[in-house]
Amino acid sequence: MRKICFIAALGVLLLPALASAQSPLNGTWKTDMSKVDFSKKPDVYVLKDGMYSCTTCTPPYNVKADGSDQKITGDPYRDTIAFKVINDHEIEETDKKNGKVVGTSKITLSPDGNTLKFEFTDSSNTSGAPVTGKGEATRVAKGPAGSAPISGSWRMAKMDSLSDNAVTVTYKVSGDEITMTNPTGQSYTAKLDGSDAPMKGDPGVTSVSVKMMGKNTLEETDKRDGKVIGVFKATVQPDGKTINATYDDKQSGRTTKWTMAKQ
Repeated sequence: MRKICFIAALGVLLLPALASAQSPLNGTWKTDMSKVDFSKKPDVYVLKDGMYSCTTCTPPYNVKADGSDQKITGDPYRDTIAFKVINDHEIEETDKKNGKVVGTSKITLSPDGNTLKFEFTDSSNTSGAPVTGKGEATRVAKGPAGSAPISGSWRMAKMDSLSDNAVTVTYKVSGDEITMTNPTGQSYTAKLDGSDAPMKGDPGVTSVSVKMMGKNTLEETDKRDGKVIGVFKATVQPDGKTINATYDDKQSGRTTKWTMAKQ
């Protein structure tokens, strides 16, 4: 559960044009959750012998599933995770950072064993109200012998709902700079020449570099301590009311595509 990210791209020759004409990126944009193409790469969860693991998560973990806080490392959004097994078809998760609860979720396996339904709240990356949502994942493969029915490989299928603060972003191009803000508290002001600029309000992204590729396409490269962790591209369509966006998550090896509408 992590936030949905967005946009970037061109070069110095375009900057005079951007300065003299309003950019088509300017304005507030909202993701259409009915038009999200999730990555086909599955996650692998295993509940077995009192342990719960996710080998495909970033970072991967293998912790006791006894409801107690288990330390994890390498995750900027949380430092402990707790799994409580309600029964072999239902698990509850609580995430904390510095002792404070930053996320909760409930995962339920359907009676036929082929669908995972989940609902969550996540305040690990927001300065205001938490992000909330619910959705479904579809089984790709069964878990290993002796594991609980909830184990296996699961592919994200859909988000039934996601709070507006997670799917809304505002851009303002002024001269050779672009400013991004969103309701969860992240923001940056960056030069449109690909140079690094600080990201504010995000524990997992320390800087971004932004370029325009043509008048209508933005490319934003997200970095953590100088290392590229993801690339976001957004192209304003000819009607000026729609953006086609993609996010290439370099850590998980997943690419997600979606559509945003101008508000």
